[in-house]
Amino acid sequence: MAITTGKSSHEEFHNEDSEYLAKRTLKSGSAGWILLAGLGVSYVISGDYAGWNNGLAEGGFGGLLIAAVVIAGMYLAMVLGMAEMSSALPAAGGGYTFARRALGPWGGFATGTAILIEYAIAPAAIATFIGSYVESLNLFGITDGWWVYLAVYAIFIGIHLTGAGEALKAMFVITAIALVGLVVFAVSAWGLFESGNLTDIPADPDAVGSSSFLPFGVLGIWAAVPFAIWFFLAVEGVPLAAEEAREPEKNVPKGIIISMFVLIVTGASVLFLATGALGAEELSTSGNPLVQALGDSGAATAVNYIGLAGLVASFFSIMYAYSRQTFALSRAGYLPTSLSVTNSRKAPMLALIVPGVVGFVLSLTGEGAMLLNMAVFGAALSYVLMMISHIVLRKREPDMPRPYRTPGGIATTSFALVVAAAAVIATFLVDPQAALWTFVAFGGFMAYFGLYSRHHLVANSPDEEFAVLAKAEEELE
Repeated sequence: MAITTGKSSHEEFHNEDSEYLAKRTLKSGSAGWILLAGLGVSYVISGDYAGWNNGLAEGGFGGLLIAAVVIAGMYLAMVLGMAEMSSALPAAGGGYTFARRALGPWGGFATGTAILIEYAIAPAAIATFIGSYVESLNLFGITDGWWVYLAVYAIFIGIHLTGAGEALKAMFVITAIALVGLVVFAVSAWGLFESGNLTDIPADPDAVGSSSFLPFGVLGIWAAVPFAIWFFLAVEGVPLAAEEAREPEKNVPKGIIISMFVLIVTGASVLFLATGALGAEELSTSGNPLVQALGDSGAATAVNYIGLAGLVASFFSIMYAYSRQTFALSRAGYLPTSLSVTNSRKAPMLALIVPGVVGFVLSLTGEGAMLLNMAVFGAALSYVLMMISHIVLRKREPDMPRPYRTPGGIATTSFALVVAAAAVIATFLVDPQAALWTFVAFGGFMAYFGLYSRHHLVANSPDEEFAVLAKAEEELE
């Protein structure tokens, strides 16, 4: 029998039997804080190898630098807020779980949808970059990228189906190799660095506030924001591993915070050293910026091959993230419940395969830059909703147990909220078509929820139970 959550609510919930949940369980205890920190870095590390440099064409070195500093501050503030929420609500839904507790079913599904759009589209963008790398390296004689896209999706979905522990360990090794590649790059680029190269883009005399430092003026800072996000995009996915982590209330916050500090160091290194080695103007249009910055050298060849590992690491780990977000939304009834069934190794089969098929089809467009901007739009929208969730929970449930508390409280997450809102607008400024298509996809998901799935929610799924318990406690008070 359906039960409703409140007088003004039209959402309908029902309880499923133990067999339903038994078919939808993940393997707990698969990851400690080291693997979680590695997961956070692996989500993002491909962004150090390619993509960020296109921001130089929008804002010049100065514009991208200022945008990167502001965005780094936003991500750090957001990560501290998510560390608190993940310690209090450790479930596979991540941001959806937090928003569901704070904003109700509509807010929870909106947040989960924005995250899912980000994680389903980002691998498609990365797949196009992997294809470019494979073609440029002339590996296996491949000259047509779609074979590469198909291969990477098939191979890495297969690895994920073997189970979370095995997948996370493989990801950790690949990420370590990618970090070694960044060290090789930094050491080699140091000797090529010339400060004049940072500001070699001619200033646009018609741009307000233009100079050698800001060749496209003040507006260039804003236009560079989506590319600055590429330095950190998806690090917020660490809480999606909460149900598979050991002592998630301790290890998830520790893992996400450590990964954030590692990414600040790597992002700053490539921004300064690559631009200073090659020059902002030439680097702004490069498809392989770190390699091109090193020129024709043995180090460049090494970084070129290792760069492929960096792209694979992010592709591999974001695949993990989209499967867990799909799994959580499906288990609770927001998406078709067949998507959350797990195999004998406790890996969600269709949650890995279905978004993978969608991503593969998107990758066939070959529009890596547009797909990147679509992923950024979904990410920025989810950041707005997650930061609102932190603020609401702090205000409405001040006594909720929080093993970790955000330094600065709501002041910290309010800063992240303001910057994230500006980032959503910036995506329309840089690529209106990408932002519009993503908004249409988001609207389609919300229509599905409004017309169908909100009448079929599973009250005793773990993510929903967090919210149900909170409401029961509120009614008792």
